[in-house]
Amino acid sequence: MTTQSKSITLHLGVLAVLAVLFFVLPAYHVGAFSRIMVLAIYAIGFNLLFGYTGLLSLGHAMFFAAGMYGFGLSVNLGGLPVIPAFAIAVATAGLLAVGAGYLALRTIGVAFMIVTLMFAQTVYLVILYFGEYTRGDEGFIVQQAQRSIAGIDLTSETARYATAFILFALCFLVMARLVQSPFGKRLVAIRENEERARMLGYDVGRLKLQALVVSGTVSGVAGAAYALLFGYVGASFAAVHYSIFPLLWVLLGGAGTTIGPLIGVMFMFYLIDFSSGLTNAYMLVAGVALVLITLFAPHGLAGVLRKKVFKWLP
Repeated sequence: MTTQSKSITLHLGVLAVLAVLFFVLPAYHVGAFSRIMVLAIYAIGFNLLFGYTGLLSLGHAMFFAAGMYGFGLSVNLGGLPVIPAFAIAVATAGLLAVGAGYLALRTIGVAFMIVTLMFAQTVYLVILYFGEYTRGDEGFIVQQAQRSIAGIDLTSETARYATAFILFALCFLVMARLVQSPFGKRLVAIRENEERARMLGYDVGRLKLQALVVSGTVSGVAGAAYALLFGYVGASFAAVHYSIFPLLWVLLGGAGTTIGPLIGVMFMFYLIDFSSGLTNAYMLVAGVALVLITLFAPHGLAGVLRKKVFKWLP
C-alpha cells in the first residue's frame, strides 16, 4: 500500500470505530464520546496552527467562544433556526480570526503568544461587559425546542452523537487532506525553518494568516457545536484555561499528527474522569501525567506510534 492509501485507510478506520462505539458503549460513554468529538474538533483547529505551522497561540478560546456565542445569541436573541445560526457562528469565528491574525502576526515568538492572549482576554471582558445579553459568568441555556433541525431533536442521545460524529468526520477528513496538500507542506516548511521558506519564495505572512483563519474557523465550529449539542453558553469557555486545554490535548496526543488531537482529548477526558472519582486533586493527577508524557514521549502518544510503528503516520 502507498502512504496515501494507508492514510486514507487510517482515517476511515478511526471514523468506523467511532461509529461502532455508539452501538456497543453504555449510555454514559456514548454521551462522553459526543463531548470528546466536539472538543477534538477544537483541538484539530489548534493543531493546524501549533502542530503544523509552529505558531503557539494562547488565545484560541476567543474563537471557540465566538462560535459558541455566535450560535447562542443568534438563536436566543435573533430567533434564528439552527442552520443559519450555525453559519453565522462559524462566520463570526472566521472574521475574528482574520482581524486577530492581521494584527497578531505582525509579531513573532513570545510576542505572538502574548498578543493572542491579550486578544482573548479582551473577548472575555467584552462578554462580561455585555452581561445584559451574554449573562456573563452565569451564562445562558439554549432551550431544547431551539435545538432541532427539520423536526429532529438534537438533544436526544442518538441525534447528538450522530451530529457530533458528522461534524467531527468532516473536520477530521478535511484537515487530513489539507495537511497533505501543497498548502500543508508549505506550513510544515514554515514550522521547520521560516527563513528558508521565505528564501524559497513562499509568502510566509499570507500562509500564516491563512493557517490562523482556518484554525480559528474550525475552532468556531467546535464552539457552535458545543452550544448546539449541550445547550449551554458561558463566559468560562472564553477564559484563559480554555486556551490552555487545546495545547494540552495536542501535546498529549501528538502535535503535527492528524489523529493526535482525538487521542489527546480522549486521554485527558478519561484521565480526569477516572481520577476525579479518586481525589479532589484530579488536576494534579493530570499534571503529573502530562509531565511524564513530556519526559518519556515528547512527541505525544501519536508521535510515539509514528516513531516506533507507523512511520507513515500523517
